[in-house]
Amino acid sequence: MSEDRLQGRVAIVTGASRGIGRAIARAFAREGAAVAVAARTEAVWDPRLPGTVHETVAEIEADGGRAVAIAADLARPDDVERLVAEARDALGPIDLLINNAALTVPGRPPADPRAARSPEKPAAAPAAGGGKRPANMGSGSFVDFPLKGFRLHFEIGLFASYRLMQLVLPDMIAAGRGAIVNISSLAAFIPGEGPYAHAGRQMPFAYGGNKAALHHLTQAVACEMAPHGIAVNALSPSEPVITPGNLLAAAGETDWASPEDFAEATLRVALATPDTTTGQILWSDDVLHPERGRRGWLRGDVT
Repeated sequence: MSEDRLQGRVAIVTGASRGIGRAIARAFAREGAAVAVAARTEAVWDPRLPGTVHETVAEIEADGGRAVAIAADLARPDDVERLVAEARDALGPIDLLINNAALTVPGRPPADPRAARSPEKPAAAPAAGGGKRPANMGSGSFVDFPLKGFRLHFEIGLFASYRLMQLVLPDMIAAGRGAIVNISSLAAFIPGEGPYAHAGRQMPFAYGGNKAALHHLTQAVACEMAPHGIAVNALSPSEPVITPGNLLAAAGETDWASPEDFAEATLRVALATPDTTTGQILWSDDVLHPERGRRGWLRGDVT
């Protein structure tokens, strides 16, 4: 049941065609916000990755909410600029931004969104120095991970978030209020300090690296924007959230958190004010259940 906690607010939610982003967009709309639903996917290009920006908007409208679909590839700077301009033209000044988009599964939609295909596996680059990969080294090793792939993670997860914050902050400063929630991940914290009990495992250095950088950016922006009534925080799931992308990446996982619960945690963080909550690296379970104390990641040692 809607409590209209976001009545009169305007939000941009990136990566909102499926999974966490879709759940956040729907939750914000149910609470009264007008939502710009942003993602690359206008048509399903792989059956394992269902959902489009238009379907999310249709669901919001069916619930009685207001939303606009904006197809944008955040790896393209021009799309980032256009996203904010179109959202503002359609819905008004932006005072909520949820930076959720990230590169989480291999492959990208084709140039023609009507053409379906399976996710591509990035071609293995030759080992550094031109040598052969050792026999016991997997294809995802740092030694031969393409620099292009590393950069792409940062383009979507960090640089697009950076620019989107720059583009919406003037609206928030003028309004004297606003909230930015940067969606993060446990990957930002692993493997942590060594020595390692499971040395030799390949780590999510590209995905986790851009999330770790996002944490610092979050706190730097939060410090500067607090006098303007703008809260800037990062939020990570305390447990894996069941999404199409996660189902592809984590075969065999059986214990999942719901996207709807994470969306509620995101909503609560978006309602925070800088005098109480800003510049924080938060975990969803801690936000949903403050009475339990801070527990952070609930799965224990993952390295």
